[in-house]
Amino acid sequence: MMTLHECANNALINCLNVEANNSILVIIDDTTRNIGYAFFKQAKLIGCKTFIIEMEQGNINGEEPHKVVAEAMKNVDIVIAPTSKSLSHTNARRDASDMGVRIATMPGITEDIMLRTLSGDFIEIHNRTIELATKLKNVKEIRVITPLGTDLLMNFEGREFSASSGILSGNKFGNLPGAEVCTGPVEGTTNGIVYVDGAMIGMIDKPIKLTVTDGYVTSIEGGDQAKELDDILSSIGKDAYNIAELGIGTNHMAILSGNVLEDEKVLGTVHVAVGNNISFGGTINVPIHLDGIIKNPTLIADGITIMENGKLK
Repeated sequence: MMTLHECANNALINCLNVEANNSILVIIDDTTRNIGYAFFKQAKLIGCKTFIIEMEQGNINGEEPHKVVAEAMKNVDIVIAPTSKSLSHTNARRDASDMGVRIATMPGITEDIMLRTLSGDFIEIHNRTIELATKLKNVKEIRVITPLGTDLLMNFEGREFSASSGILSGNKFGNLPGAEVCTGPVEGTTNGIVYVDGAMIGMIDKPIKLTVTDGYVTSIEGGDQAKELDDILSSIGKDAYNIAELGIGTNHMAILSGNVLEDEKVLGTVHVAVGNNISFGGTINVPIHLDGIIKNPTLIADGITIMENGKLK
């Protein structure tokens, strides 16, 4: 097995395509120092102009970082962000992307996840992800069903599925580890029932039932985790209940671990997110984005079965 530093070097060269003299900003908090400094030191060995900022832990995924961090993100070639909470769906990330900065967010990354998912050959994952995104090009309607009772209908007219394959170049943005194919449905169009049975607030001990009406979660049922989810969303307001994303995992090295960074990439799962959808071309901008992982899904796109019981066709 590779060491942490070898995984960082593998990701820098084969995922981020870094070159000597690239300027790189690594953003960490006190939970990710070892991971952040592995990237920092390996980037320096490559010959990059490398900087590191330690920020306070965020409270929720999608919370804006301090303006000092946000400004620094816009003034480098590459940002690598192993942080406890996600910077993916923030204005700071979007503004830096608009400036042409290449960005890899790694929310909730642990050393175990890094060693498991950033030690391999990423070409197979990349190819699978691109192929799936191509199949979903111009899809208008998707239905997701599961043996547990999920039956969700979503409209994607005018929305394009993006392929976050784990290989980033140019001014691309994505997670490390990759990979997934994802986008946001048109606001107000999603209806049905979702049973989240994989992970959402950690590993799911009792499935969380979400009832969705005209694009918003209108009922949350289940155990203690269902109540916790409802409490989190209600503290922000109605738009936190917005159905923000449909994603499909394409990474065969990832496993369900209770960490959403890895969970949403697991091959054979889909995830439905609530909250912020600005990053997917939507209009809902709230400081939260939470993914619910669904196991054994069947996914039907414009009448064609793309995945059946967790197996890609």
